[in-house]
Amino acid sequence: MRTRASAVAWGALALLLATTVVGAAESPEAKAVASAKSWLALVDAGKYGPSWDAAAATFKGAVAQADWERMVGSVRGPLGGLLSRELAASKAVSSLPGAPDGRYVVVQFKTAFEHKAQVVETVTTVLESDGAWRVTGYFIK
Repeated sequence: MRTRASAVAWGALALLLATTVVGAAESPEAKAVASAKSWLALVDAGKYGPSWDAAAATFKGAVAQADWERMVGSVRGPLGGLLSRELAASKAVSSLPGAPDGRYVVVQFKTAFEHKAQVVETVTTVLESDGAWRVTGYFIK
């Protein structure tokens, strides 16, 4: 009986360690995609001010918060609510047109809204000096 309990305990410990190692080994690209999804959740909820707050310094330097809120509201509002969003592609790059060299991940989603069934959202993330991935660009096509 004691052997079985020990085996179960060791098995649980091994599973915990494996899960920790997998989580710790999450790729930079996966972290960037997760950041893009979290940021999009703010936009989906109409929290345009907080989405600006959560964006990268380069994003904030390119557009004032009031302008961002007005622009994103005028684009997203008519689309209606989010119906679905599926990761289509993500690609790590070190340079983008008009941007300084750095660590970027360009993420594309196939998205459906209430009033527009097929949209491609492109979210560009950048690795900032504090080690966090933040959104530096958002485009809807």
